Amino acid sequence: MLSKPDRRNFLRASGVSLALPWLEAFAQSPASIVPRRMVCICTPLGLHPAYFFPSEKGENYKATPYLETLAPFKNDFTVISGLSHPDVGSSHDSIYSFLTAAPHPERRAGFRNSISLDQYAASFIGDQTRFPSLVLSCEGFSLSWTRSGAIVPSDSFPSSVFAKLFLEGRPDEVQSQIQRLRDGRSILDTVSEQAKAMNPGLGNLDRSKLDEYFTSVRELEKNLATSEGWSKKPKPKVDAKQPVNITNGADVAGKARLMFDLTHLALQTDSSRLITILLLGTSLVPPIPGVNLGHHDLSHHGQDPLKIAQLKTVEIEKMKTFSAFIKKLKESKEQDASLLDRTSVFFSSNLGNASNHSTKNLPVILAGGGYRHGKHLVFNPESPPPLSNLYVSMLQRTGINTDKFGTSTGRLNGLDFAN
Repeated sequence: MLSKPDRRNFLRASGVSLALPWLEAFAQSPASIVPRRMVCICTPLGLHPAYFFPSEKGENYKATPYLETLAPFKNDFTVISGLSHPDVGSSHDSIYSFLTAAPHPERRAGFRNSISLDQYAASFIGDQTRFPSLVLSCEGFSLSWTRSGAIVPSDSFPSSVFAKLFLEGRPDEVQSQIQRLRDGRSILDTVSEQAKAMNPGLGNLDRSKLDEYFTSVRELEKNLATSEGWSKKPKPKVDAKQPVNITNGADVAGKARLMFDLTHLALQTDSSRLITILLLGTSLVPPIPGVNLGHHDLSHHGQDPLKIAQLKTVEIEKMKTFSAFIKKLKESKEQDASLLDRTSVFFSSNLGNASNHSTKNLPVILAGGGYRHGKHLVFNPESPPPLSNLYVSMLQRTGINTDKFGTSTGRLNGLDFAN
């Protein structure tokens, strides 16, 4: 019996060479044996639009100061203007909806989040790697949310992330971990049986809540079983030292660099194919020459030219760390391709203009992933397609056969696969 619907396995099992039509059940497996990956990055205080967006559209655009940092890789990324999430109010709370597209996060009392892009993808391909997803953060918050709208805790200390990825525990520690996983599954089994016994006497609303609970339990059971299997396998070895955590809470560039380096190692060792990174946005003064005001204050510049000049200095340093990350992915080879070719790298912000908290016209770069790059893709910010259309394109490129996510209306027009 097949463990999961897979077109290739089905053909082998039936012993025939007849080509079957594509069935929806096949969408639960990657479309190809080629590993496809996704990295989603948010810089929470936006990027100054005048230094990010080109004036020209198409391939012959002139690079802006921020895009100059990526000049060697112009044919490896697309810059996109005009996109936003519909019905996401102008506030810092928009960070809650950055990867979910859930409407009205500014209405905290009645807001309920939905599943984030990375966790949705992990429900399809997360079992192929030791870690279904990695949720990294330079400031303790998280971009990732479960199907029930609960936040996924982030990893904020690079030394701990490195240990989780590459350092082996003692044999007794490994065995203890396996036992904890089994105990967890046993508890879930018991609670599930108790919940099922309650089902006949429940009303429609409670029954709906219970169905949602069962869905969560099934996902947890699947993850526990997968984790137990991986716990018995040795971790990959890397030629890198365990990083030292940066204690300066204002070091925007340093913290970003460490997280990008860890992400590169995780992708290179195929430890995870789905990674989110929240970069640092701080009220403190970054340790960057020429900067003597807090990052948050600079981003809320009110058109003060002195603040904008310092903001440019800070954001260029941040863009340089992103450029170095792209360089590492491009130089890392995997069979006949590079890691960059096989990784969709989404770099953006929840704010289009932090100075007035606007969530329109978000700064968007999509790098790698095997798209036809090298252009500025322009949409009307007054009536753009949903940003979730880009998410659908990214999901499809990751091997997930879906045409719907969040507020999407389909794939993003103008963004084509290279092959």
